[in-house]
Amino acid sequence: MARLLLDTHVLLWSLTEPQRLSKRAREVVEDPRSEVFVSSVSSWEIVAKHALGKLQAPENLEASIKKQGFTPLSLTFGHAEQAGALPPHHGDPFDRMLVAQAQIEGLIVVTRDRHISRYDVPTMAA
Repeated sequence: MARLLLDTHVLLWSLTEPQRLSKRAREVVEDPRSEVFVSSVSSWEIVAKHALGKLQAPENLEASIKKQGFTPLSLTFGHAEQAGALPPHHGDPFDRMLVAQAQIEGLIVVTRDRHISRYDVPTMAA
């Protein structure tokens, strides 16, 4: 069983365009034995970028995530401290937080962002 954390773009693809995922990522994400987590940080990023007109998003993101069977992952002080201590391989604070959460929670980050693999965190190509 895989324990996954979806990068924000992977979350959106999973909800609206699953054909954009690699065959392997789609199989693992859709496998009922996998635990698929979605960070509250991704929700924040999606809503913020949607408000700026930078992306399209499902109208009720939380309901869409629950319908898909994904597990919400809240932000903790430990996650924030870990993100703040990461080396500056990636300038995006949302992605740095996802890396920190994956490290602390023992999750594999599903992503196409090549910068994330520079951290000490397991990744799966989306």
